[in-house]
Amino acid sequence: MTGRAAARALAVLDTRAEALIDAFWPGPLTIVAHSRPDCAVCDLARAGLDSVAIRAPAHPLAQAVLAAFGGPVVAPSANRSGRPSPTNFADAVEETGFAVGAALDGGACTVGLESTVVGLLDGPPRLLRPGSVTRAQIEAVIGPLAQADAEAGRSPGRLTLHYAPDAPVRLNARAAGEGEVLIGFGEIAGDARFNLSPDGDLAEAAANLFTFLRAADRRKPSGIAVAPIPDHGLGEAINDRLRRAAGFVG
Repeated sequence: MTGRAAARALAVLDTRAEALIDAFWPGPLTIVAHSRPDCAVCDLARAGLDSVAIRAPAHPLAQAVLAAFGGPVVAPSANRSGRPSPTNFADAVEETGFAVGAALDGGACTVGLESTVVGLLDGPPRLLRPGSVTRAQIEAVIGPLAQADAEAGRSPGRLTLHYAPDAPVRLNARAAGEGEVLIGFGEIAGDARFNLSPDGDLAEAAANLFTFLRAADRRKPSGIAVAPIPDHGLGEAINDRLRRAAGFVG
């Protein structure tokens, strides 16, 4: 069963969903749509909602698991609730311990951020969670995206404090304070032990974000200071994660 066929068996796909599938699947785009009455995903996994979130991953290991299983897989992310997402095998094992029955190492994540989530329910399409498929790319396919508003709860990763290390996170910093570790970006390096991208490349910054947050946190600092990140393109998703890591969304 192809990704599209599996999606159609679970969710009601309109022309907007079909267009997004054509443009971005397999890949880091999740579509939230109304679930079918005979949807195989149980109510508990859907939090009792009348919707279901579907995605077709591009990674060959994930595709092999789906092919071997022979159907869609319902699974949480590999981080404990509210913690920074693991983007490599070692960090995933650190989060889950050895309580899992099996662990597959597919290498470090090339994107570094969770998938973009688009809500296609009643009314206009809504960007529920920004990600590596940018707002501009999606709007080029299906038109303007509305704000998430009340539908935000249909997507994971929407808590005000989320993706958070143990140390408090301070945003838009140009230098580290006493006891802090600075995560730089571009020319704002100062005494940074980590730089998301010395060249100011947002894709490189996204790939490094959670790895560097975790590495900085392991130093047991009084805080983690993060340099300003431009808010355009992929920067929208990076800043969304950073605001939630700092416990602030506004």
